[in-house]
Amino acid sequence: MDKGSMRIGVLMGGPSAERDVSLRSGKAILEALLSKGYNAVPLEVWLPTRQELKSAGIHVAFIALHGTFGEDGQIQAILEDLKIPYTGSKVRASRLGMDKVASRRLFKKARLNVPDCHVIKNGTRPRKKLKTPLVVKPSAQGSSVGVSIIDSLDELEGAITGAFMFGDKVLLESFVPGKELTVGVLDGNPLPVIQVVPKRRYYDEVAKYTVGMTEYLCPAPISGQEAKLAQEAGARAHKALGCSGYSRVDMILGEDGKVVILEVNTIPGMTQLSLLPKAAKAAGIEFPELCEAMLKSAFETAG
Repeated sequence: MDKGSMRIGVLMGGPSAERDVSLRSGKAILEALLSKGYNAVPLEVWLPTRQELKSAGIHVAFIALHGTFGEDGQIQAILEDLKIPYTGSKVRASRLGMDKVASRRLFKKARLNVPDCHVIKNGTRPRKKLKTPLVVKPSAQGSSVGVSIIDSLDELEGAITGAFMFGDKVLLESFVPGKELTVGVLDGNPLPVIQVVPKRRYYDEVAKYTVGMTEYLCPAPISGQEAKLAQEAGARAHKALGCSGYSRVDMILGEDGKVVILEVNTIPGMTQLSLLPKAAKAAGIEFPELCEAMLKSAFETAG
């Protein structure tokens, strides 16, 4: 099937707190595919039903849905039921990537370093004594939604309450001092390492999506050996979850020289400020070519 006859639906929007970011990602992807001559159409959705997707008449879905419903395997399951090829990871890997508790079990099994962590369910509070600083985050959100860093246990209750607004499990994670890094993975191969240097205390929603609030250093100003360790850890984390096509792995290069995995994003942001496109460009892959490579993953992993 040639470019012109293959109707590609770029799925964007969704019901999550990351809807606005998804819309920006989707529009950027749409423009890139059109520039490459593909017959791409926007599908701005909320909670698309099986019938809605079927009636769209698309041959392949380019998923640009972030957060709940997009990254957690739900849309992937519907598309598989309809036998519509789609970009990115399959159902199981998507669910694991979205669930920080489940994914960390697999990271540990793969002998990757992860932060010390205590998990609590909604309606409960921690039973053990905790040390600050602590990172408090929902188990199943992206874009730093609901995340806070506290320096005093007096702040804990408010942070937990805020995190529970975005899910029924909350992680209380030891703060790991060091350099914040991210490694994009494309076709199983790690891209150049990026160091993220926010002008705020950490890489929160404001720092991520406000121009000028974060400096992105690519390639990261770290030693060759440190870069190799980060890339190897990124590729191993991608593989540990069974990801397909592409992902972005967030990590900390600790002050002790160890790489600590934070999470794997199975549907990375694709806005002008997003990290996967920056890493790809550093590897000589321009944005339209990156989108084309991501599109091809739909056919390589179909079936």
